[in-house]
Amino acid sequence: MQKVKSTISNFPFFYGYVILFSGTIGVLMSSPGQTVGISVFTDFLIDDLKISRENLSLAYLIGTLSSSFLLTYAGRFFDKFGARVTSVLAGYFLGLALLLISEIGTVGSFISSLFGIENWFVVIFPLLILAFFFVRFFGQGVLTMSSKNMVMMWFEKRRGMASAFMGIAISFGFSYSPVVFDHLINFSDWQSAWKIIALTVGILFALFAFITFRDDPKQFGLVPDGSAKIKVKKGSPKYHPDKDFTLKEARSTYSFWIFNLTLSLQGLYITALTFNIVDIFKDAGLNREDAILIFLPAAVIAVIFQISSGYLADIIKLKYLLLIKLTGMIISMIGLSILSPGLPVYLIIIGNGIASGLFGVLSAVTWPRFYGTKYLGAITGYNMSWIVAGSALGPYMFSFINDSFGNYEWAGIISLCAAGILFGLAFKADNVNN
Repeated sequence: MQKVKSTISNFPFFYGYVILFSGTIGVLMSSPGQTVGISVFTDFLIDDLKISRENLSLAYLIGTLSSSFLLTYAGRFFDKFGARVTSVLAGYFLGLALLLISEIGTVGSFISSLFGIENWFVVIFPLLILAFFFVRFFGQGVLTMSSKNMVMMWFEKRRGMASAFMGIAISFGFSYSPVVFDHLINFSDWQSAWKIIALTVGILFALFAFITFRDDPKQFGLVPDGSAKIKVKKGSPKYHPDKDFTLKEARSTYSFWIFNLTLSLQGLYITALTFNIVDIFKDAGLNREDAILIFLPAAVIAVIFQISSGYLADIIKLKYLLLIKLTGMIISMIGLSILSPGLPVYLIIIGNGIASGLFGVLSAVTWPRFYGTKYLGAITGYNMSWIVAGSALGPYMFSFINDSFGNYEWAGIISLCAAGILFGLAFKADNVNN
């Protein structure tokens, strides 16, 4: 152990840059548990498992929502055991969850035959809930939270730029992952594709995390950013509070809820849009290829805003970035409300690019800057539970609205109203330490 500490302390360059790279890989490895990864497989699940889109969305809602209730506890686990242990376990169990969902039809048939259950829905629906619970909990929840938190603990004055670097790679990675997964499906089949992904995450990544992930730099005699003498521009915001806030104390502040609800609304909206993207575009007279291709140009726009917001986050108030983010969400929601070939598609691309570009920075930088790092796991775990809960409700809400009104227009309008209210409230969402 002492030899490992010495190696990291005497690394040829600041080990935080290794942490930045490793943490980015960690978030990218969560893509199979993100909606952008699962959405590629939804039509195959519907066809092969003989289940309706609404019931699949409901199973997704229940599984994801159930997983969100445990994320605060996962955050406390992170605070106690650190990023390395948490991420290795998350990667391993995400791999197992993907193996389960890849053979969910076979498992369902076995249970149906074993217990003589003739009603297929009674068997497959609970299995889907269980599979979505584990995939979402370990993927979107624990692995994402742990990887991001680790990076934020190794940087302080450069958190914004570190988050921007992560965001750029993650945007391109997440946007390109549907294409990669689609190629894997075309190369073999949807079940084999999930098995390949499961082995990659559960074995290769878990080993990678064990080797490279490390916790607080102070354990190795290092300081955040690699130096305590980094020049700070005049008028720059406070990078760390005078005292570390507990989760209970953080929840008692106004700014916590405005940032938390904005990030949660994006989780709801983007997840719902992504999960139903093929069906949404089909209703608007657009095809599957058109739907999948919106992700890459949105990622390009996101990169521009990630770079700029990463730089700005280190020198201006975060509420200004929050307002820009909400503007992007509003633009996208207007596009959805009037979706048809042409301009509305570009509004969705532009709006999603802006909002996604700012999501990474705000979700990573806000909590340690406002509330410190001592209880960072509990605070980010609680925030992640809201985001995951929103992502659980979104797909079913959109499907329900579509079934009720025959289109997704009202889904866009309702989302737009919520974003508009938050935009007005965000003007007073200042750093709680000022």
